[in-house]
Amino acid sequence: MKLREDAKWSLVIPTSMGIRICPPQGEPVQTARTFQMQVTSAESNVGCVASYLGQPVKILTNFIKGSPISTMIKADLRSRFMDYEGPELEQGGAWGYRHQFNIADMGYGNRGARVWNDRAGEVGLALNAADFDLDRILGEEGAKIVHMSGLVAALSPATLQFCLDVAHKATEHGAKVSFDLNYRASFWKGREEELRAGFTEIASNCSILIGNEEDFQLALGLEGPEAGGKDLGSKINGFKAMINTAHETFPKVEVFATTLREVVNANHHIWGAILWADGTFHVAEPRDIGVIDRIGGGDSTVAGILYGIIKGWEAERCLQFGWASGAFTTSLLTDYATPADEEQIWSVWEGNARIKR
Repeated sequence: MKLREDAKWSLVIPTSMGIRICPPQGEPVQTARTFQMQVTSAESNVGCVASYLGQPVKILTNFIKGSPISTMIKADLRSRFMDYEGPELEQGGAWGYRHQFNIADMGYGNRGARVWNDRAGEVGLALNAADFDLDRILGEEGAKIVHMSGLVAALSPATLQFCLDVAHKATEHGAKVSFDLNYRASFWKGREEELRAGFTEIASNCSILIGNEEDFQLALGLEGPEAGGKDLGSKINGFKAMINTAHETFPKVEVFATTLREVVNANHHIWGAILWADGTFHVAEPRDIGVIDRIGGGDSTVAGILYGIIKGWEAERCLQFGWASGAFTTSLLTDYATPADEEQIWSVWEGNARIKR
């Protein structure tokens, strides 16, 4: 994939930042009395492999003027080696804007993880392309890849238009657009026609499109196989059939990808991934991984794949690094990857868990 060589930013990521709170040590939310609090968003998670490994990453988001949560978010993004930009909006009183909250327990053993999203009134609902100098960011400065997700696009009519504007401007200035479909039925209720049209337009501008076969069918309206069975072999075959259809509809897409997961228990998963590029499927065959916290594994797989593309690696190597980045993140309490170096990720791919001195 040919990327813009003179771009200042390896990744530009529009997102709505928020806060995640989790009980320690895998306790369920209803019995916990202590919570760990961290900054989060699915989209910023995708930037972390690149930012920790030295690539310039820029976050586009809204902040709340004078909010200590906004201050925490900015400090956290800086600690992840990320640049950020966005307007400071007035909170508007106790019933005004706030940052989203994500309340989650990571599960333990035979008790699965549970997540509650609280996004009413989040400041990201007001994301507007007019608040960002996109001609400067994507034109004068330039981006190799602009990554966005269906979670932000489906938040509100305003955020859908924001994502459309960013996708069009990125294409105009020679950036590759990456889009993780992330279909959520609760976001789409009553807005199916509007969101289907918007997602289809974004996908038409994409070079990298991520999602499972259900995402492609429900978000883009493509005909495909019925949802695969629980076994990963069925999921692999279903994804391959879906991508053959999707590529006919979206011929500009150069890379399709998805993750594969079978849950043995909360701390033991079977993990795989598939990537299509240049008419060829590459499969990271499912294998066992240990899990501390499953949340963020899929985002980090995308992160590893995008890092490989930025580095100019061949498709199979991108997929391997993506698989390992996802597996690495499930071994952390953060929902994003924090690699010390490439070798740490490659050791996960190679199955080398021996101590390094």
